[in-house]
Amino acid sequence: MPEENNLEKMRHSCAHVVAAAIKELYPNAKFGVGPVVENGFFYDVDLDTPLSDADLKNIQKKAEYLVKQNIAFEREDLPIDEAIKFFESINQTYKVSLLRDLKEKGTTKMTEEELQDVGGSIGTVSLYKTGNFTDLCRGPHIESTKEIGAFKLTKIAGAYWRGDINNPQLQRIYGLCFETKEQLAEYLNMLAEAEKRDHRKLGQELELFTFSDLVGPGLPLFTEKGTTIRRVLEDFVWSLMKPFGYSRVWIPHIAKSDLYKTSGHWDKFSDDIFHVSSRKTDQEFVMKPMNCPHHTQIFASRARSYKDMPIRLSEVTTVYRDENTGQLQGLSRVRSITQDDAHVFCRLDQVKQEVGSIWSIIKDFYKAFGMPLSIYLSLRDDTHKEKYLGTDEVWNKAEDSLRNFLKAQNLEFVEEKGEAAFYGPKIDFRAKDAIGRYWQLATVQLDFNLPERFQLEYIDQNGEKQRPVMLHRAILGSVERFMGVLIEHYAGAFPVWLAPVQVHFISVSEKHIDGSRELLTEFDKLGIRVSIDEANETVGKKIRNASKQKIPYTIVVGDKELAGEDWQIRVFGQEEQISMSKENFVKRVKEENSERKA
Repeated sequence: MPEENNLEKMRHSCAHVVAAAIKELYPNAKFGVGPVVENGFFYDVDLDTPLSDADLKNIQKKAEYLVKQNIAFEREDLPIDEAIKFFESINQTYKVSLLRDLKEKGTTKMTEEELQDVGGSIGTVSLYKTGNFTDLCRGPHIESTKEIGAFKLTKIAGAYWRGDINNPQLQRIYGLCFETKEQLAEYLNMLAEAEKRDHRKLGQELELFTFSDLVGPGLPLFTEKGTTIRRVLEDFVWSLMKPFGYSRVWIPHIAKSDLYKTSGHWDKFSDDIFHVSSRKTDQEFVMKPMNCPHHTQIFASRARSYKDMPIRLSEVTTVYRDENTGQLQGLSRVRSITQDDAHVFCRLDQVKQEVGSIWSIIKDFYKAFGMPLSIYLSLRDDTHKEKYLGTDEVWNKAEDSLRNFLKAQNLEFVEEKGEAAFYGPKIDFRAKDAIGRYWQLATVQLDFNLPERFQLEYIDQNGEKQRPVMLHRAILGSVERFMGVLIEHYAGAFPVWLAPVQVHFISVSEKHIDGSRELLTEFDKLGIRVSIDEANETVGKKIRNASKQKIPYTIVVGDKELAGEDWQIRVFGQEEQISMSKENFVKRVKEENSERKA
């Protein structure tokens, strides 16, 4: 996508201009990394003084001035030792640290943000000069600053150098960058709408989840209402999976470290694993960071025949990741991650059919939420093969299998190098929400590597041992993150089938309480989720309280309603009430429940 590549170069170049502006305003500034991120960029900087919103405006003005000067981006390639000497001479200690790390350890342990910064190879790196400012960067960049479109610095945050709490904390300056002022304005409007829909705020107001300092950061607690939504989502996914022959399994939440050393996760994710100690054994245990290694052991628990295949194992279970505290964010980034996980063990000739079944489940699931999907084929980065398990032959076979499936289905997709899992390529599905944001949620991943590492086998029709192919799939991904997405997608006003409370009864007075309770019991037996407000308050206040909770249907229960006359039903989001008999109303709610209307 040439336009996207050009926009990425523009955003990267804008980050350099902002850094140049900071350097002019704060000559002693030391710079960390300044990568492109979605819709813009950030730059980490070490300053003698904390920045304020007023300082951010001054940096913006200085950067705008530099853009108008039409300054060229000039590249220079240097041997790594010369680059180290140069950055030492200008007291850029963080750049020196990155270069020394590159020289001694290579790129294996570097993050994508750091790789954007260092670029090059162990022997040579590239520098870019923008006027009086020189930065370490792999590029590429636009020709000159006048090609930068509309940009805006948005906020300041704290970030530990290289994500390590033991390192200095830098100031992270975020910015947006688009090709036109109109695009920037449109995105800012979307951000304003997103702020209104923030799931962290709405989740508290709607009493869906909470956090506790005693429990710990990144460990959400779900209330009765929040748990109801979780169960509805889990049941929905299962209803779509069951017809395709999936079976439910259960695995423990801890395992010996040997399991993840065998799978390869230990080396790749060692910094993110919670370790468990025991006074009764000298074995090393961990909280499980993923489920696939456990599921391989269920497959390996007995002899398998080609007639048994495919074997589809499903589970909704929680994994644990030791995320940095500064990266935690509501339900979007947590330390306890509930996955609607499934793994399919199949023959090579069954891959196409199984991927097709998963695609069918994904389509039907997101249709219920009115969320269109974009498809991405995530491939290995051929320039950094050391980051992945398996041979070229295995990777080529796996990538071709998924590519051929998408082409056979006549599906539009974009190939993205470097986005594959470390064990195999994948098809990622990005869902578009109500205000135009895209979320990476569903995925299907093809894996030849874990079956090889765990020596998984089945007996083919000739009586010979064969390796199965392993498919990893997620429909909604993390339950926590998906709930955060849904809260913002619906702005907390869930459709009837998903709402934790579908019908709310308000008793007019004390004499109507018993009748309201009878209705509550009747609706509950019909499988409709109900609540009642029998407080000694005005009907108006009770109606306002129900509206704040965004309950789909509210019914004021008085003499006429209890006498069998038509009900006057308040529908959330509508000014006009609807008039309907109790029987027809029950039919309507049950239909909306079963049809799962978006």
